[in-house]
Amino acid sequence: MAGLRILVVEDQHDLAANIWDFLERRGHVVDHAADGASGLAQAVANRFDAVVLDLGLPRLDGLELCRRLRAAGHGVPVLMLTARDTLEDKLRGFAEGADDYMVKPFELRELETRLRALHRRQNPPVGKLMVAGPLSLEPEAMIARREGAQIYLSQTQCAVLEELMRRSPAVVSHDALAIRVWGDELRSATTLHNHVYALRQLVDRPFSRALIRSVRGVGYRLVVPDA
Repeated sequence: MAGLRILVVEDQHDLAANIWDFLERRGHVVDHAADGASGLAQAVANRFDAVVLDLGLPRLDGLELCRRLRAAGHGVPVLMLTARDTLEDKLRGFAEGADDYMVKPFELRELETRLRALHRRQNPPVGKLMVAGPLSLEPEAMIARREGAQIYLSQTQCAVLEELMRRSPAVVSHDALAIRVWGDELRSATTLHNHVYALRQLVDRPFSRALIRSVRGVGYRLVVPDA
């Protein structure tokens, strides 16, 4: 398989060196930044297939880095790599635009597998505009719009919303949605729930009516309100 160009933003020198050595041996091209400010500058100025992002960084925290990256309209896949392992930490990471989240310690082989999974779904169809009631989505740009508000999405959030809109108002099961988002890569129901929760904060919470509904024990559906 072709190698990826990956940016590793990590201030722990030994860990960064281990990741770099492993990924390069696997055929990838790796760049490194040891602090958040440098990492943001590199991510904005260069084209990467994925970013591996620590959270506890000097000069600029990883969450703030991700927030600024998404606010600038950059859709590069971001995998957060951190010792922060609570549910609230994960929810906040997804809300700020992360596509995946791994807790230290971790296996390097799993890290590479997840990076490849993120890359596989990096290029949505060109020029397609999806509309469901008050909500529209440009998958290529990973931008949704509702009631005049422009909403920047992470790659995973965009994939989830695209599938829900495509099959609206039908119910999309947890398994079907996970396969659409991660392909052959298995994820727990909790991971999927976290991504949907973060998506709802963006496309539903600021507005008077919710579009994304849970169907207990089955999955999710996107329901357009009557005109």
